[in-house]
Amino acid sequence: MPLKPQIEHPEAQNRRVGFAVVGLGKLSVEELLPAARTSEHAYVAALVTSEPDKGEAFALALGLTPDDVYTYEEFGRLRERSDVEAVYIVLPNSMHREYALRAAEAGKHVLCEKPLGVNAADAQAIVDGCAQAGVQLMTAYRCQYTPEHWAARQAVQEGRLGKVKLLDSIHVQVEDDPEVWRLRLGLAGGGPLPDVGIYSLNTVRFVLGQEPEWVFAAQHRPQDDPRFTEVEESVSFMLGFGGGVIANCLTSYGALKTSTLRVLGEEGSLLMDPAFPYQGVKLTIEDEAGRFEPSFGSHDQFAREFDHFAQRVRSGQAPWTPGEEGVQDHVIMDAIYQSARSGQVVQLKKVEGQDVFRGIPPEVPGQE
Repeated sequence: MPLKPQIEHPEAQNRRVGFAVVGLGKLSVEELLPAARTSEHAYVAALVTSEPDKGEAFALALGLTPDDVYTYEEFGRLRERSDVEAVYIVLPNSMHREYALRAAEAGKHVLCEKPLGVNAADAQAIVDGCAQAGVQLMTAYRCQYTPEHWAARQAVQEGRLGKVKLLDSIHVQVEDDPEVWRLRLGLAGGGPLPDVGIYSLNTVRFVLGQEPEWVFAAQHRPQDDPRFTEVEESVSFMLGFGGGVIANCLTSYGALKTSTLRVLGEEGSLLMDPAFPYQGVKLTIEDEAGRFEPSFGSHDQFAREFDHFAQRVRSGQAPWTPGEEGVQDHVIMDAIYQSARSGQVVQLKKVEGQDVFRGIPPEVPGQE
């Protein structure tokens, strides 16, 4: 995908937050680097990659130089770069902890792709390390920065649907490459659950603004498929919230790509279909007034994400999805796997309050 042309930014270059993008896989190349060029508060100042030639090609497209490209062995040299104030970690899950802590030790703020780690203990170590170093940490939950998801949350929390009773969400896709790192337990920490199922989990929590009290789950791993020798193919999990609200979620690496979220209340319902793509999220709300499909025009989820974190770096305030938000999803996913293994309901520590693990809200249309 060609990079978008550089736009004129309202802030002076030296006031925008310079990022080092760590990892030049598909997500970085096709989404993050183009998004950074349209960001109002952030820009890419350096690249970290195992492929220097590839890095230099993208550096040239970004207006950088070969000196702005680092190998993983040279990562520590970012400490010398005062213009690199933050890193965006886009690596296999098992590498998040190492590079987040190395960045924190170098005094760099950390924006880390979801999931934050491979389990709750791993993720908590990242939170603790960044806190000790005095740097900001944000988990990259892009869907919490889109106007469509905020409009869905607003409809639920303002009572437009009446009392919410049920939610269901599906996020599945076919993973057909048996060699991909996402199918290696040591690198990914699990199968579709921490990769695509986490969108359902995190969005249900976000829309309700509450935390589940229990989980019940089942998983399936085919015995004759070389893709699934280490991780599950499919997971079904149920979340129980206060007041009797129940959410059912399905995730898989073996079914045609589908992403949906449905919320059912006593007086209305909403449907997001598709719910989790990079572009083209569609929201439909039905209530006593009829059927409504809000539209927010074109926007880049990743640019909004860059902007929010850069603004929090400048203000010193906690980002909307800090490390604690990432840890909480791991706590729940660990319980989901425990339930799937045991066949029993797993009780979670009760969490009172609204948005307990979140910080200062982002600036997105639909939240007012």
